[in-house]
Amino acid sequence: MLDLDFSADRLDAANIIGGGWCAATQGAVIEVENPADETVIGTVPDSSAEDAARAVEAARRAQPGWAAVPAVERGRAVRKLAGLIAERSEDLARLITREQGKPIGQARGEVGATVGFLEYASENARRIEGDIIASDNRDEEIHIRRHPYGVVVGLTAWNYPAALAARKLGPALVAGNAFVLLAHEITPFSGLFIAALAEQAGIPPGVVNVVSGRGPIVGQALVEHPGTGMITMTGSNRAGREIFRTAADGMKVLRLELGGKAPFIVLEDADIDRAVAAAVTARYTNCGQICTCNERMYLHRDIADEFLEKFVAASRALTIGDPMTDPGIGPKVSGTEVAKVKSIVDAAVAAGAEVLLEGGPLTEGPYAKGHWYAPTVLSLANNDSPVIAQEVFGPVVPAVRVDDFDHALQLANDTEYGLSAYIFTQDHRRLMQTPYRLNFGEIYVNRANGEQFQAFHNGWGHSGLGGEDGKYGFDGYLRKQALYMNWA
Repeated sequence: MLDLDFSADRLDAANIIGGGWCAATQGAVIEVENPADETVIGTVPDSSAEDAARAVEAARRAQPGWAAVPAVERGRAVRKLAGLIAERSEDLARLITREQGKPIGQARGEVGATVGFLEYASENARRIEGDIIASDNRDEEIHIRRHPYGVVVGLTAWNYPAALAARKLGPALVAGNAFVLLAHEITPFSGLFIAALAEQAGIPPGVVNVVSGRGPIVGQALVEHPGTGMITMTGSNRAGREIFRTAADGMKVLRLELGGKAPFIVLEDADIDRAVAAAVTARYTNCGQICTCNERMYLHRDIADEFLEKFVAASRALTIGDPMTDPGIGPKVSGTEVAKVKSIVDAAVAAGAEVLLEGGPLTEGPYAKGHWYAPTVLSLANNDSPVIAQEVFGPVVPAVRVDDFDHALQLANDTEYGLSAYIFTQDHRRLMQTPYRLNFGEIYVNRANGEQFQAFHNGWGHSGLGGEDGKYGFDGYLRKQALYMNWA
């Protein structure tokens, strides 16, 4: 049985391949840093393409036996895995905070989502359905059947390392696939934690495998491997394009959830206090490191001053500090991320943005160690700014005044992204028009972000392909087969 004390002060973990712990073939390791104080909390293998191939081959060997297990039994095993995670929820929450930096309360919320994704997936075990269609021929029926792809490769982002792994792992396993997870090199331990419990849940060795390492090496090898049947990835638009190109030669099936640039529209009839509270939550949760975050605000001129006064005050009031004390905002995940956000803000200010709240990098006193960035609010005249075009992925938000509903929609749709959007209004006619005119796969009406397990998390445009969650997401882990049954 796999075992590792994930609550230890230091974790020196290995890959999980074929049910056992495995070091990288070349022996190299990656140091994992705590974003709050830059201490090294452990190491994981710096794996190679050879290690990736070993993981895929282990999954290929295990998958036929797993697919032969009745779906309801596969579902029970996934539900048991959810229960085992729930029993150790505080261990996983603290692990998430240590490697990713989100406040402990938010990390506990991520663990709850991790359990929920697996529980929902388990409920789909009795929903693998086909069709029988009448044939044009005598003595014949057409059966539409659903089958697993075989080996599913999961590539996840660092911002929600446990929840994103579970979001993909659960439906893949219930559908009868084996799974190989690339544990992101910044936040690898959460995925290893989940996989280490799989055998205790009754999931056979080799069905769940985890390889840590760098995306350009290990990720590319997993995508290119001829044994990989499907790739599901959450990450940046740039990485998604690279995976799309790499997968093309092998005609691999892709599900890509990429970046977002969510507009936050507040019209003149909105409940201002409710909109401000939602805007704060949707911008600053996880230090703004969520693909559905409030990335740009479009405010009707009649209410813009009142909204911004309250929003800036609420932003200034947020506490920043040690994530284990559950502040309003924890650290950014890395120094590279801090530098990226600063460069976007500097470019926006140079292009004429007005600074309503000057935050920026924090580097002194209690912030001398770690990767800290204080909330920053900008006011812009229009969409012609780098901070409007680029995904910030941090606690920075620009605001633009708009003349009316049509003007707001015009500016909101002026982007290559199409993941999430927000609108606040009490006008029923506008709300009925919104899904036809706002070009995003997920729209939040009069509320903050936070998708639900039974819905569908789906990006349009350059924000991705496919989608996750609910019955539509689960169906994506099964391929269809047409069987012509002739008994003449």
